[in-house]
Amino acid sequence: MNLAAATNENLASISNTLIYSSMAVYTLAFLAHIAEWVFGSRSKVGRTAAALTAPKAAAEAPKVQVREAGGTTVLERPKVVTRSAAGSRDVPDGPGAHGGTEQGDMYGRIAVSLTVLAALIQIGGVVTRALSVMRAPWGNMYEFSITFSAVAVTAYLVFLALGKNVRWMGLILVTTVLLDLGIATKWLYTASDQLVPALDSYWLWIHVSTAIFCGAVFYLGAVGTALYLFRDSYESKLAAGGKPGTFASSVLERLPSAASLDKFSYRINAAIFPLWTFTIIAGAIWAGDAWGRYWGWDPKEVWSFVTWVAYACYLHARATAGWKGRKAAYLALFAFGCFLWNYYGVNIFISGKHSYAGV
Repeated sequence: MNLAAATNENLASISNTLIYSSMAVYTLAFLAHIAEWVFGSRSKVGRTAAALTAPKAAAEAPKVQVREAGGTTVLERPKVVTRSAAGSRDVPDGPGAHGGTEQGDMYGRIAVSLTVLAALIQIGGVVTRALSVMRAPWGNMYEFSITFSAVAVTAYLVFLALGKNVRWMGLILVTTVLLDLGIATKWLYTASDQLVPALDSYWLWIHVSTAIFCGAVFYLGAVGTALYLFRDSYESKLAAGGKPGTFASSVLERLPSAASLDKFSYRINAAIFPLWTFTIIAGAIWAGDAWGRYWGWDPKEVWSFVTWVAYACYLHARATAGWKGRKAAYLALFAFGCFLWNYYGVNIFISGKHSYAGV
């Protein structure tokens, strides 16, 4: 069969147009997020210095109250305050990029609306790419990239729809999505075509889709972890009586507290880790069907396992007293770095049975 004839060039062209159109809308969303940060007033942002330096009632030993009930002494248990692994500081969350003002909030809502529109257009680009060849649109790095960023944005929007406080992530997310799509269209683009025989399997839908989903959500966790490190340093400096710079204060004081960011990242990584485990198992089963062996120490297999080990160490570190807070955060970023290397580095620079980058 002539593979070129099996490609619907019209749908492939529409897909390219939709991807470029989504980039244009993401750019508008980027500008709106910038406006949200710039025009959100800092005058109404509550400084955390007082909360960090003033004596806190919560730090005092809980008082045990004893009352008499029918002649019997009853011990009322004190309320237990649980804090994250970030440390013992009890700091309130910042008001967000909008700074608690109506003008900043308006720009933020515009940015989210534009992000929704851009995501819908991008998803349309992914779907038409799939329809152009009637297969899963994950046969090369270009297709993986446009799907990866679409899933990351969708996950972010789902968190927002569920009422989670994640709008602080919007600017970073849109920026990295533009970077991802820019790299995909400039250096990773591959013309729409049929799959190589080794990829022509129903396992492509199972294995690669879960890998994309895991990576996209791990990315959200990595953003939270990176911001946790900055926010934790900011809070530590205030607690020590220091005075952060103007830029640091205007940005970091609006973010959620270090404890909130740490908890957000941990919950995401812990929730997705079992699915990443399934991804590796599914890949091994597919390898058995395609190549007659479940594991052959191929570079992609090795780095998938290294990523798994790194995230497993991170989750274990959270349960170890000496590896909480910043140490565990560094380990989480290292784990996501392994995922990125497995995607970009292994695909581009290392040859193996998984060399389907198309570049």
